[in-house]
Amino acid sequence: MSDFINQEDFPLLVAQNGPLKGERWLLDGPLVIGREPGCEVAIPDRQVSRYHARLTPGANGVVLEDLGSKNGTHYNGVPLSAPVVLQDGDTIHIAATQEFQFLSSDATMPLQAAPTRNGRLLLDMRARQVWLNQAQMTPPLSAQQFQLLWTLYQNTGQVVTREELVSAVWGDDQSAGVTDQALDALIRRLRDRLSAMDPTHNYIVTVRGHGIMLDNAPGE
Repeated sequence: MSDFINQEDFPLLVAQNGPLKGERWLLDGPLVIGREPGCEVAIPDRQVSRYHARLTPGANGVVLEDLGSKNGTHYNGVPLSAPVVLQDGDTIHIAATQEFQFLSSDATMPLQAAPTRNGRLLLDMRARQVWLNQAQMTPPLSAQQFQLLWTLYQNTGQVVTREELVSAVWGDDQSAGVTDQALDALIRRLRDRLSAMDPTHNYIVTVRGHGIMLDNAPGE
């Protein structure tokens, strides 16, 4: 777990609007973005080319290049025609599907998106692992359960509306067809997994009439 905690010097790619919203990747090596499942950043959308773009860390910084994609890569709103060295806060658009923000290090990551590291619950987005009371959760959460918990984790101590949760888990395109019962069932399964590891604390709190909140108990 110490490797995750001590990685603040690496640049970061943070997913903003799009199907990967909320996820982040450490740029400690070349990173390919594309539709192909084997890509380091896989975006399951037909608008995205199989191998769409690449970020390569080097002595002069992180270089972004388009890999001959069909629908293009945009850098700060401008079509990318040649490799460019990224600067802190730059935005990247992959086709019209996914927006990313480049951060020069974990230390510059916006506070509202940074994980809380002093509670019993710890999430590693890159490895999609959950730690509770210093024990790793096994088997791992499903993709939807992890995305739900990650969304709450990013906003620890703050109420997240049900609509925001549905959008984060199912995506804007599919959220209209998601019922209250489907969200409730997902929340219930996640509560059961957390309770199985730590029955002494209620991590997921329903704030009636407002939404759901994560209460990350202080670490021991």
